[in-house]
Amino acid sequence: MYLHHCTWPEIESYLSESSGILIPIGSTEQHGPNGLIGTDAICPETIAKGVGATANALIAPTINVGVAQHHLGFPGTISLRPSTLIAVIKDTIDSLRLHGLNRFYFLNGHGGNIATISAAFSEIYSADSTGSVPGPTIRLRLTNWWQGDEVQTLSRRLYGNAEGSHATPSEVSVTYFAFPDCVKTVPMSPKIAPRGTIRDAADYRRQFPDGRIGSDPSLASVEAGEQLYAASVRDITSDYREFMSHE
Repeated sequence: MYLHHCTWPEIESYLSESSGILIPIGSTEQHGPNGLIGTDAICPETIAKGVGATANALIAPTINVGVAQHHLGFPGTISLRPSTLIAVIKDTIDSLRLHGLNRFYFLNGHGGNIATISAAFSEIYSADSTGSVPGPTIRLRLTNWWQGDEVQTLSRRLYGNAEGSHATPSEVSVTYFAFPDCVKTVPMSPKIAPRGTIRDAADYRRQFPDGRIGSDPSLASVEAGEQLYAASVRDITSDYREFMSHE
């Protein structure tokens, strides 16, 4: 159930049964010549819908802008400073916690968010340790939609070394499954993008001019996206239930 689609009495009823909420979090950034700019928000939001239906979990509004400074050399990218995203996460949790929620499961779609989300968690746990925050003990978990065993196995079988690390055929496929009207057919040259490390936005654009890193997203398809979606829903549902089972 989506928080945005509920009335306050419905949320009050949910709180009588559960103290958990699933929070999709992603980014608004370039994803190569055929990947949607919203990819890193679309993927966790889409998968969260399936998890919510399976595990009867409440789903928060997606935090769809993240830490993406290194992508700012490409038009359309929007980035928050790490300190801004930490504040957004803390304010979101503080608000929801007032109502009795205390199990916050962040389903992430952007690798560049990981360090900042982890820092936000550390700040929240630190404040709790002082006893300055009233209410039940808080529990936080960060999981990336692509990290489960089923998704990893399927990605390797489908794409092998063409998966790469950015603008991957797996993530592009999930967005095509979610929005089949947005499928793009674009030639890739070279077929598999080069690999390497980046420093800042200008360096990224210079080294990887079409935005891809080590990937061939021309392999993406709606059919593969449906398989990856289903695999991730199973992975994340299992992990969410395990998370909720602990005091």
